[in-house]
Amino acid sequence: MEVNEKQLSRSKYKRERNASQKETRPSAKLSYARVSVTKACFVLDAIRGKDVQTALAILEYNPRYASSIIKKLLKSAIANAENNNGMNADKLYVAACYADKGPTMKRIRPRAQGRAYRIEKRMSNITIVLDER
Repeated sequence: MEVNEKQLSRSKYKRERNASQKETRPSAKLSYARVSVTKACFVLDAIRGKDVQTALAILEYNPRYASSIIKKLLKSAIANAENNNGMNADKLYVAACYADKGPTMKRIRPRAQGRAYRIEKRMSNITIVLDER
């Protein structure tokens, strides 16, 4: 079966479609963060919609463990915005931030009378998307 010049091959079609739908906002993603989604969401809810200077200040003084991870990720997103997109760091704000469920490590805990309890060590994939005001 020959492909006409008007028709695109499947891979070329997908390449062009993906190029047109590409997200232009700067972002940073951390996969396999060793913190559960619910614990990460407590911190992410505090910085959503804030400008980056305020968000960094909130993360600096937040006592939760997830805030140290998210602070590092936010700094990475700011660097991506400055270097890749040429944006001004003073005008940036957190447009979207969310945590998706990652894989779960399953561990066994010995208990009384020969029983075994399962311990689930949950992971999450955290994404931060910035935009200019």
